[in-house]
Amino acid sequence: MKPYPLVSVIIPTHNRAGTLPAAIDSVLAQDYPHFELIVSDDGSTDETPRILDQYAKKLTVIRRENAGVSRARNRGIQASKGELVAFLDSDDYWLPEKLSAQVAWFSEHPAAMICQTEETWIRNNRRVNPKTRHKKRSGDIFIPSLSLCLISPSAVMVRRRLFDETGLFDTDLPACEDYDLWLRVTCRYPVGLIEKPLAVRRGGHADQLSALPGLDKYRIHAIQKILNTGRLTPAQQDAAVKTLKEKCTIYADGCEKRGRHEEATYYREMVGKAYPSAKHTHR
Repeated sequence: MKPYPLVSVIIPTHNRAGTLPAAIDSVLAQDYPHFELIVSDDGSTDETPRILDQYAKKLTVIRRENAGVSRARNRGIQASKGELVAFLDSDDYWLPEKLSAQVAWFSEHPAAMICQTEETWIRNNRRVNPKTRHKKRSGDIFIPSLSLCLISPSAVMVRRRLFDETGLFDTDLPACEDYDLWLRVTCRYPVGLIEKPLAVRRGGHADQLSALPGLDKYRIHAIQKILNTGRLTPAQQDAAVKTLKEKCTIYADGCEKRGRHEEATYYREMVGKAYPSAKHTHR
């Protein structure tokens, strides 16, 4: 790695004029200066364009029609020039040493492809403590990541070439697009962790994708995809099949309670779907 690698920071945004300036300012205040900032505006109709015009000399803006957060992030990745890529959601912000800490970590771990920092959670303007199941882990985290997403977009940094192997965010997923990508990453690579909260994750507002109902439907789709790649180890394969069956059963039960009987039948049938035996899978 070069002594001062360029970091591409990508902020996807849609109608978040109220929180976007804090996100941008937190990037511009980083004590590591070798970065480019790309804001991918996903068809905002509020004051976002005017706000971005005020930062015109300090960042690159990509403006396209509204097509979802996956496409917005992908546009930023495709336009990026850095060896390292970091994401920041437009309702979150960073502490000033976030980039420098992660660049230093990658310099110390030249074979690593991904790392994240700890983060502080703010919900409805009050600090909250994440539950034990949300605790960030390091190393091989594929199996624990099957239950729920353990990598936060605003806390992560990756080598740009990682996307050449794993692909970009899935634009067919309206939610859980990060869960899907991190499964593709963690089945291949260990995840590094800087045990210092350098990102602030703000929640509790109505437009959060994580607040959408029925998110397990999208997680089920992501697990199906990773199973169909044939790249999992036997242990990963067994864990993925087990989690898929559990999520299908729970989701089908929920559909039944809501009177969506055809959908419930579809997911119950998926539980019995045959997948390749783990002993025949390989990387």
